[in-house]
Amino acid sequence: MKLGVSGASGQLGKAVLAELTARGRHHHVVGISRTPESVQPPAQGRYGDYDHAETLVQAYRGLDRLLLIPSADLRPGVRGRQFMAAIDAAVRAGVPHIVMVSAAGTREMAEPSLGAAYWVGEQQLVRTASRWTILRMNYYAESFAQQVPLSLGSGVLPGLGESRVAFVSRDDVAAAAAGILLGEGHAGALYNATGPVALSGAQRAALVAEITGKPLRFAVSDEAGLRQGLARAGIPEGFADAVIEIEKNFVAGAFDVVTGDVARLAGREPRAFRDLLAENLRPAAADA
Repeated sequence: MKLGVSGASGQLGKAVLAELTARGRHHHVVGISRTPESVQPPAQGRYGDYDHAETLVQAYRGLDRLLLIPSADLRPGVRGRQFMAAIDAAVRAGVPHIVMVSAAGTREMAEPSLGAAYWVGEQQLVRTASRWTILRMNYYAESFAQQVPLSLGSGVLPGLGESRVAFVSRDDVAAAAAGILLGEGHAGALYNATGPVALSGAQRAALVAEITGKPLRFAVSDEAGLRQGLARAGIPEGFADAVIEIEKNFVAGAFDVVTGDVARLAGREPRAFRDLLAENLRPAAADA
């Protein structure tokens, strides 16, 4: 089979390509990106740009299965438009099976919500693809670890309310996505890639304190206070908007879901949140 990964130059895309080339040695693996030269052999690089739909039809032609990974562009309306263009291009190119990476808790939302793009993409995929699979992913443990240093100085891990989150590693999401592309029986399925356990804010703070050796407690903040803290830390307004929305989704329970889908699709258990924090936090703690 010829397996394609669209969005191949991002961190998730690279991880999926690595999984496919390691596990699918008898398949032809294609990475589609605006920078196809970044795709490492034995995978083949093809040029494709979500913002130029005409490039996507050619890039997707001849593929048997295609994984669509969203871009990192958080501007309102952009990713929804990109999903629509990519799905339409894949259908026009005759790709028999399209797999889409989405987000946990996806539901109908209006722009400028980040979740609006996932809902639009999922609906378009189900309406138009002959065979489809959706892989919703929980919040990355690595992304949480990147945000932790902002809190170590004050000793407070803020949140907009009590929440439980089953953080998942990027590599586990990649392995699950590769499992869909390489496996059978996934058409029409919706999976949730999650970590093995959902942790509260207090539990997250306690783990960070244990690993870094620095005191940290979880505290509920209002939106204005959280936004001010992000501004003091030098976080750009657009990214701060994304953090605020993600925190609202935490409180709404969007990421309070634990499944066995990673184990089923990847053939291995998802990594523990504590291990991921220990791996990602110790360098940050030394600098804090």
